[in-house]
Amino acid sequence: MSSNNITNVLFTWDVNTRLKTYIEDNLAKFSGINLLFPNPLTDEVLLDLAPSADIIIGWRVKDEVKLTAKRMKLFINPGTGIKHHIDFFRKLNQTRNVILINGHGNSYFTAQHAVAMLLTLLNKVIPHHTWMKNGKWRTGDKDAISIPLRDKRIGLLGYGAINTKVHKFLAGFDVEFSILTRTGKSPSSSTKGNKLFSGNQLLGFLESIDVLIIAVPETSDTIGLIGEKELDHLGSEGIIVNVSRGSVVDEKSLFEALQQKKIMGAAIDVWYEYSPLEDENGGKYPFHFPFNALDNVILSPHRAASPFSDLKRWNEVIENIKRHHLGSREYLNVVQLDREY
Repeated sequence: MSSNNITNVLFTWDVNTRLKTYIEDNLAKFSGINLLFPNPLTDEVLLDLAPSADIIIGWRVKDEVKLTAKRMKLFINPGTGIKHHIDFFRKLNQTRNVILINGHGNSYFTAQHAVAMLLTLLNKVIPHHTWMKNGKWRTGDKDAISIPLRDKRIGLLGYGAINTKVHKFLAGFDVEFSILTRTGKSPSSSTKGNKLFSGNQLLGFLESIDVLIIAVPETSDTIGLIGEKELDHLGSEGIIVNVSRGSVVDEKSLFEALQQKKIMGAAIDVWYEYSPLEDENGGKYPFHFPFNALDNVILSPHRAASPFSDLKRWNEVIENIKRHHLGSREYLNVVQLDREY
């Protein structure tokens, strides 16, 4: 347990009343857990509270606050994007032992969004919706024919919290699954009966599938993982769904493959420019090539993690607080700093 059986948990943002109540209610039976909600939320207050914190929770917390937290044993980033934390915690752990956690509370919603985008692309929902809004009724197969999902070969690139759920959601569609993980192995029994590939078998993996669903973290090993050669191996009937990070797929190669119909289509929720400048019409486009001019894409503004208001997404954070307080060090979603995830 924490020293003196006390666990101080510092929240580094303005936690709304609904979430605060949910966390408090779920930890109420554990004597000695003190939840610290800064009021007012200022750098001065955070710096004042940090030295007593055993656990700090937040997305982007100033280094000064983290360095001041001499008691900190656990830092929980309540989202999947932890690349910005890696260098700091690598350096910090040269002299201390602080565990970095990345949250997977949004994995259900992200998996649902991946499947929704795939079906929207295959069933040509967007053009039919647009035609209906404009009064064009009962178009036939000559206009935006649907593509059956049945008998498709689904490739899951990465088999973590998101793609394990995608696998479950799509399992009823009479499809085949191939799964690529770093080692070619998976601890999950749900992979039984499916084709497994390791990281050095990427091209063979791509040749064996029709639909590529990407759900890997952004690391030194995954940036640019899918480029021109890989897209050529996916082939002209290939479809990409990307809910990981834009950088995993080379932007120019992806655009040209879609434009030239080297692949059939793509559904994209993650992009390449997150501070886009407004054009002359006030539009903001998070890419450097005109993906919005293509007719074989589904464009989504990095919204797969919605709804943020769902309280169950905080259950794993609550569970990690409980485990720390009870003296367990078997945490959920511990980041391996050498692997960057």
